[in-house]
Amino acid sequence: MKKAITIVNRKTGELVQETVMGDGALRFAYETFLGHCLSGVLFNTSGLSALMGWYYDRSVSRRNINDLASIPGCNASEAELPPEKYASFNEFFTRRLKKGVRPFDHSPEMLSSPADGRIAVFEDLTGESPIPVKGAERTLNDLCCEKLTASRLAAAVIRLAPVDYHRYHFPCECFQAAEPLKVRGKYHSVNPVALAKYPDLYVENTRQITALESEIFGSFRFLEVGAFGVGSIVQTAGSGKHGRQDEKGYFKFGGSTIILIFDNGKIKWSPDLLENSAKGCETLIRCGETIAQAVR
Repeated sequence: MKKAITIVNRKTGELVQETVMGDGALRFAYETFLGHCLSGVLFNTSGLSALMGWYYDRSVSRRNINDLASIPGCNASEAELPPEKYASFNEFFTRRLKKGVRPFDHSPEMLSSPADGRIAVFEDLTGESPIPVKGAERTLNDLCCEKLTASRLAAAVIRLAPVDYHRYHFPCECFQAAEPLKVRGKYHSVNPVALAKYPDLYVENTRQITALESEIFGSFRFLEVGAFGVGSIVQTAGSGKHGRQDEKGYFKFGGSTIILIFDNGKIKWSPDLLENSAKGCETLIRCGETIAQAVR
């Protein structure tokens, strides 16, 4: 019997079951022998994901918008436009939201979530720690393609599902000196079903890594990890100074992940996120919600 994916509703504290778009296909790919045999074709190259991206950019894909909009959690009413006004599925998927629907704390000591998603947080790690997923062996240094300098690190993993708002934002006021490092890799799903089979997939997947500097939170890394079906990772911001919750970019169709890595001495994750993560539970969050506080 398949195991349901449950997450913590941050507002109520209740465990809720996640509605997974394409759940049957996902479990076929990762939980059957035939799916395993086909994994090289499905996930090891960008071909199929690029083809899906091409289709979802075409006007004919508008027929798929209502399928996504009807899934619980999509909240299409928050979008700038009604679903029927979007010219393609990807236009709706990468929709901007109405002004004010993602409020945030303007205090400079608070760190805001850069995206909608399901978050797990970790503290007191090192560069040689495996990426914090059960069974993983590859390290945070491997993930970032560099030797991280802080002696102790803190990480947040934010998993975006297809129903989520797929633009992402800077979590604090910060400075970007250079363009992101682009790392070509595989295109595994980032769903927990896939992570159970391939716990090192964050290091193996295609990703972009941005080095950022904050006066309050110090030097940190912002990673966008691509996944199956992701047509592309699009950066809408460039080098320079950025304000809290300024837009950084967006993912085209597919589930995807954002990973934040900080000096552990600079931040303290919110207690509820730490408690849920210690139990192995992701927490449902919205872009702009406070996820950490600066340590002075």
